[in-house]
Amino acid sequence: MALPSSFHVYRSIGLIRTPYRRKAPYQPVEAAEGDFRIVLERPYAEGLKALETFDYIYVIYALDRVMVREDRLLIRPPWAPEQEVGVFASRSPRRPNPIGISVVRLLSIRDNVLYTSGLDAFDGTPVLDIKPYLMRLDAKCDANYGWAGRMDDEQHLALHIKGIPHDF
Repeated sequence: MALPSSFHVYRSIGLIRTPYRRKAPYQPVEAAEGDFRIVLERPYAEGLKALETFDYIYVIYALDRVMVREDRLLIRPPWAPEQEVGVFASRSPRRPNPIGISVVRLLSIRDNVLYTSGLDAFDGTPVLDIKPYLMRLDAKCDANYGWAGRMDDEQHLALHIKGIPHDF
């Protein structure tokens, strides 16, 4: 099936700096050890005004190191290989548009550099945008786990939800 295509060009506004060179966690790990920061291109630094008043931020970035394969609309998550779900019902990095999003704690800002808690991105990943995380707007207390909530192994699911690296 041929999918419709159109192009939208986005430019990087900076780079994510992390200790991850070959392997990164599937989710942000807030207590991860290492240096986690976002280095914005200097012309964008003015756009950081008042961002330091927020505890958390969304970081939107290009998944620039995902191996390009044919578009698959049905996938099997690596931590739930018995499940087949639509790509939009997953957090798979293999997506029609390879865009990642993470919520991380904003520790401080110095000039054009944002220091954060653990980010689940490779060192040098291009940043597309940053947005503030708003407590009552972004936290949905009645949210569920969808298909993942029906899995038999709640402990394994909890490791993924918390972004804790593990072998299973």
